[in-house]
Amino acid sequence: MGFRLSKIYTRTGDKGETGLGDGRRVAKDHPRVEAIGEVDTLNSQLGLLLAGLAAETARYPGLKEVSDVLGPCQHRLFDLGGELAMPAYQALNAAEIERLEAAIDVWNEELGPLENFILPGGSTLIAQAHVCRSLARSAERRCQHLNAVEPLAGPGLAYINRLSDLLFVAARVIARRQGVAEVLWEAAVKPGS
Repeated sequence: MGFRLSKIYTRTGDKGETGLGDGRRVAKDHPRVEAIGEVDTLNSQLGLLLAGLAAETARYPGLKEVSDVLGPCQHRLFDLGGELAMPAYQALNAAEIERLEAAIDVWNEELGPLENFILPGGSTLIAQAHVCRSLARSAERRCQHLNAVEPLAGPGLAYINRLSDLLFVAARVIARRQGVAEVLWEAAVKPGS
């Protein structure tokens, strides 16, 4: 494979525009660039979660499976970013969505039904998984906004939706495998109760 970047700065974006993979120049706040940016932010935060999982695997061996499931997601998010940057390019496929759904189903069986709302917390890893989940939802909203302006082809929207579901369940699995109680939501006390 040849060099991907020969120069990091080009000065071509100094006036608020950027180039897409298909050669188009668009404003840096164009819905497509916003979607690319949200996917990139999610990927960066997922990298932080994966680093944390790797650091804790010796203490909690069950976390390796979580890493094994989430690790490929970084590559698929990069694929999704490529699809967003180059609209004719298609990298994601339905098999990857099925992989996420299978992991969700296996983990949900381990966890059992959710009986209360849970809050992001309990451990740094659990909270980071929830950060990733909320960023996946944000990326999904940006992609949906773009889809309303320029319809997206392929399974990218379904993938990002399913990934947010996976990250929610991953947060719960991390709690279980760390032996940390989930932080349950406590409703506000209503006046006069």
